[in-house]
Amino acid sequence: MSRIRREALWFAVAGVAGLVADVALLYLALALGLGFYAGRVLSFLGAVWVTWQINRRYTFHGERTGSVWLEWWRYLLAMAGGGLLNYAVYSVAVWLLRDWPPMPPVLVPMLAVGCGSLAGMMLNFASAKFFVFQR
Repeated sequence: MSRIRREALWFAVAGVAGLVADVALLYLALALGLGFYAGRVLSFLGAVWVTWQINRRYTFHGERTGSVWLEWWRYLLAMAGGGLLNYAVYSVAVWLLRDWPPMPPVLVPMLAVGCGSLAGMMLNFASAKFFVFQR
């Protein structure tokens, strides 16, 4: 398997783990009363931390330079572009799905997070590969 394919596969694995963390944290935030939008900011930050841990260990292992603290901030900054796209798509999905009669309300956050995650994935892969974990 080529290096880029291995990295893309591991990035997708990290993305799925991040998606699970994102959805779980969003439902926790909603249960605590944060709402769809503030809760999503919290859940996104948690998902970024989860994906950073997986990507630094498995996806781009051996390509770290500098301190872990600096790497975290570079990763968070790199994910911000995809995160903005992710949040925008999530917000539109919540708006569209929230009052759609056939949609059970309990599924709206999960489906909206999934839509946003797919939208930001490719941008995030490129920024992680070429900005955070470049050789």
